[in-house]
Amino acid sequence: MNQILVTGGLGYIGSHTIIELLAAGYEPIVIDNLSESPIEVKDRIEKIAGREITFRQVELCNRAAVDAVFEEFPTISGVIHFAAFLLVNESVDKPLKYYHNNLLSTVNLLQSMEAYGIRNIVFSSSCTVYGTPENPHVDENAPVQPAESPYGNTKKMGEEILRDQAATGVVDVLSLRYFNPIGAHPSSIIGEFQDGEPHHLVPYITETAIGKRKELKVFGSDYDTRDGSCIRDYIHVIDIAKAHILAVQHLIDGKTKGYDTINLGSGNGSTVLEMIHAFERATGLTIPYSLAPRRAGDVPAVYANIGKAQRVLNWTPEKSLEDMLRDAWNFEQSLPQE
Repeated sequence: MNQILVTGGLGYIGSHTIIELLAAGYEPIVIDNLSESPIEVKDRIEKIAGREITFRQVELCNRAAVDAVFEEFPTISGVIHFAAFLLVNESVDKPLKYYHNNLLSTVNLLQSMEAYGIRNIVFSSSCTVYGTPENPHVDENAPVQPAESPYGNTKKMGEEILRDQAATGVVDVLSLRYFNPIGAHPSSIIGEFQDGEPHHLVPYITETAIGKRKELKVFGSDYDTRDGSCIRDYIHVIDIAKAHILAVQHLIDGKTKGYDTINLGSGNGSTVLEMIHAFERATGLTIPYSLAPRRAGDVPAVYANIGKAQRVLNWTPEKSLEDMLRDAWNFEQSLPQE
């Protein structure tokens, strides 16, 4: 049974990945500093899995604490690195917080991996590295653009750090560039827990549906798209989680040497208005919305070419857009309402 170290394992994608690791017969070693996720997520994971998980509260910015994990678990065979601060707006206001946390944690992790002879790491990256691409149907050969936020820059710089370390021959890396993970576990026990203002479209939709918001604002109705609203690529968080299991096993099997990048998305783009109508079809509800001016910095259209993920990892998304939205809605209904 392969032991897999999962950093930031109580976060949104991390928690779903732990469920999939357990289902596939791996033993996850879960670490999190609990700054962004409550310890209750551990209880929720265990409720779904029907067993306890191995968890340690660890601050990755403390190198000695990272070393202690590898000392305690000497048979770790791979790492999945989710841990990072991820709020774009906060990163603009507090750039040094993001550079310190997201980059130092990655450097410490790589130093400890080298010291303890761990070769395999899957990195949680982002489609933000593509910026505003010339071709909206983006493949991995598209040029990496200057980041539009300190958060995006930490993903770009994180990839550069990993690539340079891989070039020394001591580590093999798959950097997975996500598009827009949404949805929740079908049990509604875990999902995307958010405090305050949502980070992206789908929680705005579900919070409008449940009455937390009077209406949804659609920013921009005059883009050169099918209906004038922005196009994005949405992918179920469980499909994303399953890709990580395939990626870490791919590395353990020695099938990728050095550094490589892979897009994770549905391969299709949906407009904001199409998302609203898909939610209405999935739930039978009506979402009140209004059209608003464009927001500065919004990319008109971007969605993934996932041919490489299909070829290299033998991964294809299984969940439909309606599945994603129905699961997100069911999770929203399970939360305590203010």
